[in-house]
Amino acid sequence: MVLYSLLLLPLWLSTAAGSMGVPGCRIRVTAKGLELVKQEGLRFVEQELENITLGDLHGKEGQFHYNISNIRVTHLQMVHSDLRFQPQRRLAFDINNASISLRFRRQILYWFFYDIGSINTSAEGVHIHTALELSKDHAGRLKISNSSCNASIGRMRAGFSGTLRKVYEFLAAFITSGMRFLLNQQICPVLNHAALVLLNSVLDTVPVRNPVDDYIGIDYSLLRDPVITPDTMDLDFKGSYFPLENENRTLPNLAPEPLIKETERMVYVALSEYFFDSALFAYYHAGVLRMKLAGDQVPKDLDVLLRASFFGSIMLMNPSVVDAPLMLQLQVTAPPACVIKPSGTTVSVAANLGIFLVPPNEPLVQLSSLTMDARLSAKVTMHKKALQVQLDLRRFRISSNQSALESLALIPLQGPLKTLLQLAIMPLINEKMRKGVQVPLPEGMDFTKEVVTNHMGYLTIEADLHFSKGLKEVIEKYRAASGPRPTPRAA
Repeated sequence: MVLYSLLLLPLWLSTAAGSMGVPGCRIRVTAKGLELVKQEGLRFVEQELENITLGDLHGKEGQFHYNISNIRVTHLQMVHSDLRFQPQRRLAFDINNASISLRFRRQILYWFFYDIGSINTSAEGVHIHTALELSKDHAGRLKISNSSCNASIGRMRAGFSGTLRKVYEFLAAFITSGMRFLLNQQICPVLNHAALVLLNSVLDTVPVRNPVDDYIGIDYSLLRDPVITPDTMDLDFKGSYFPLENENRTLPNLAPEPLIKETERMVYVALSEYFFDSALFAYYHAGVLRMKLAGDQVPKDLDVLLRASFFGSIMLMNPSVVDAPLMLQLQVTAPPACVIKPSGTTVSVAANLGIFLVPPNEPLVQLSSLTMDARLSAKVTMHKKALQVQLDLRRFRISSNQSALESLALIPLQGPLKTLLQLAIMPLINEKMRKGVQVPLPEGMDFTKEVVTNHMGYLTIEADLHFSKGLKEVIEKYRAASGPRPTPRAA
């Protein structure tokens, strides 16, 4: 019994691993990519800290009565900062030895002397440590699920102006200690709100289950939590397409897992054969892999050649249909299959071509039914964050569904029909695919300097990242739905 259990253990382990799902799309962000994110993130943190609001301070010390109001941040200096991966699911963001300058209005009464003016203070030796925990939510979207923060201020300095500046400078220690307490209490709430609300609103712009066009959609839900090492973060997406009319009809993923080994560029995207096969599967079951050419849509030379090829059949028909317009009906008979090799990417297509006469106000008259086998080469490119595919017809063969003798007679048609596909049909297909499919990146972030490399069973796209919009710009677009800013704590 023990031996039997040991023999079944590898099978059980492989089944358990498969149940978690093999990704059709994997994205790796490297330390170089994180460095670019840090630069934009630092600008965002500065903008958020500049919006810190502090309550008024008022009270008395001996015969001095004071009121501090209109406190605002005037300048931030954050020279030393670091954003790094922290296994297993965290990003750590550190700001060291920063300074924050503030300006506020003072009102001071000493006996019968009343003075107003402004105070410039600076918080120096500011240290902030924030850890962001990343996870997959119930919808399969990447989220910041938790944020921890620690902040400290080394010292506060104050400068006074006004008629009694020399008299009450001894109050500086008292006022700056109060300001230091208030400021220190506000840094972490602001940053936690920025992470859990504002940055999550940016992650909400990543497509998860969206339409691609009028016929199919794509599922970019995460299969598991991100895998973070000291140098990389890997995200495994389902990468599965579905017909919009039947969203539960998807192709099972039996393809090998796409692998990413490199870390030199900012970001890598790996797409398996399944990613493309499921798109072809969805289009097939959406009923769009069919085309009809009738009348003037059939090239004149091909029209003449087809009538000559089927001259015997046409002459035996009713004279009223002999001169009727021709119609070609092309329909794919099974989901096309994609094969990715280091030498290139190909798509195999099996289709049925029906050739008909279309007499006015009468039923169609079939001249022949042909089986077509075609092999297309596929060139995959990436522009910004749109994945584009351009197809080119490489091999083409036709045969008759009626007899072997007719198949021999149709050999002269292979060249003209291939030309028809290349000049009339392939441009229509490529035009429809020009828009491309968006890869799962947040709004405002694009790829640059993309390089596509084929491997056995999958391809990879290596690229650098570029912010076409700042985080603040994207956040403002969705701020109305993100909730209010944190309320400042009372002094």
